[in-house]
Amino acid sequence: MLRWLVFAAMTTSLAGAAQADEGAFLKSLQGSWTGAGTVRIRTHMSPINVSCNFDSQSRGLALSMEGVCRGLILISKSIDAQLKFSGTKYSGSYLGPRGGRAGLSGSRRGDAINLTIRWAKEVNGDRSADLTLQKVGANGMRMTTVDVDPASGDRVVTSEINLHRK
Repeated sequence: MLRWLVFAAMTTSLAGAAQADEGAFLKSLQGSWTGAGTVRIRTHMSPINVSCNFDSQSRGLALSMEGVCRGLILISKSIDAQLKFSGTKYSGSYLGPRGGRAGLSGSRRGDAINLTIRWAKEVNGDRSADLTLQKVGANGMRMTTVDVDPASGDRVVTSEINLHRK
C-alpha cells in the first residue's frame, strides 16, 4: 500500500510539473506575429511566396492562433489553429490555406510541437500531413507543414512560415 501511495504521489507530482511546463511554453507563444514564407497549393507545384500576420492567445493549457497569409496579388487565406494539452498529448483543430477544418494530435519535443493533421477530405492523395509549430529563440516562431507527394512518395514541405513578434 505504501509503495502505491508513493508511486501515486510521484505520478501526480510529475503530471503537475509537465502541465506547468506546457502552460509556460504555450504562454511563450502568445502575442502578435508577422513574417513571411512559402506555400505550395499541391506537392508538385512551385511554392508561392506569402506574407503573414497572426495573433495568438494562451489560456492555461490551451493556445489559439488566428491569422491571414497573403500571396501573389489576389490570394488571401485565413488560417487558425486551436490546441489543448491534456495528459501527455496535444489535440485540436486546424484551418489551413486549403480550407476545411482538420483535426490535430501530437506532442511537444523541446521547442517544437509536432502534430499530425487529419484532413476532412483528401489533400495531395491522402488525409494526413504533419504540422510543426516551433519556437525559435525568444521572439521567433516557425510553422511548417509536410505532406507526401502521391506521385513520388517523397516528403515535401508544403508550407514554411517564419514569424517574429511585432
